[in-house]
Amino acid sequence: MAQANAEPVQEEYDYEGLDDTYSVGQKLAAGAIAGIVEHTCMYPMDNVKTRMQVLHKTPSAVYNGVISSLARIQTVEGTRALWRGMSSVVIGAGPAHAVYFTTMEAVKEAMGANNTKEHQDLASVVSGAAACVTSEVIMTPFDVIKQRMQIHNSRALYKSAIDCVRHVYAAEGWKAFYVSYPTTIMVAVPFTSIQFFVYERFKKTMNPSGEYKPGIHAMGGFLAGGTAAAMTNPLDVVKTMLQTRGAGADTELRNVSKFVEGVKLVYKKEGFRGYAKGMQARALTAMPSMGVCWMSYEFCKSWFIQSNQV
Repeated sequence: MAQANAEPVQEEYDYEGLDDTYSVGQKLAAGAIAGIVEHTCMYPMDNVKTRMQVLHKTPSAVYNGVISSLARIQTVEGTRALWRGMSSVVIGAGPAHAVYFTTMEAVKEAMGANNTKEHQDLASVVSGAAACVTSEVIMTPFDVIKQRMQIHNSRALYKSAIDCVRHVYAAEGWKAFYVSYPTTIMVAVPFTSIQFFVYERFKKTMNPSGEYKPGIHAMGGFLAGGTAAAMTNPLDVVKTMLQTRGAGADTELRNVSKFVEGVKLVYKKEGFRGYAKGMQARALTAMPSMGVCWMSYEFCKSWFIQSNQV
């Protein structure tokens, strides 16, 4: 008995099938924690990815290799520059990911994927798509501010995240916070669907008993994040362009407001190579961050469900 109490998380049970004991409030809390952890643990790498993808560059703002870019930013702008804009994403990630994971669980449960082996692949894709469509309504404005704060020389433009909000609203109106939403959805739906599919497939294959195994969850998230990031990078390049267009002096760039226009402009300025910009940094960000994210979420889920059984 003492041993069981000492390691409650190690008790073998199929917690995937105990969704009725897992309240909405607990799902929201687990999702919020996982989202904040995901976005903060690899934030400097995400900063590099954004700078690599930006089109309106000056000679002093050209970033190539990931390691050299990290070193350059730290040397020229200081360590704090690597974390600039993180407050925006932390504020947005909590509620956005609370909705994200709650929607995911609700759709999976509605499709019967938690209790049967039928339609599990379809449920992974559908739940991923539904989760990102709902959560990005919350997250997109915060992501816009984050990327504006991440770009080279942003200190000269914005003193803080709040100051950035004021400047963007004054110069471009409230639509600037959602101009990239359609493109964000075009990125997020395939990214999340691919990620959920790979993660669920890996988890079911490596852990068919449905036990709580943090190592499997971390490895599944790592693999799923890298796969989804690499496959959707061209779409992410266009999204970054739309979210940062107002910070540049290029008139042609500032006038772009639609996905197709963005695709054409990337090709016009940089050719096919432009769609691969930041892929390495994006994959290196997504792999550990999604590994930590899924491990955090599954830990919270397991802990809440076990607490409910006491």
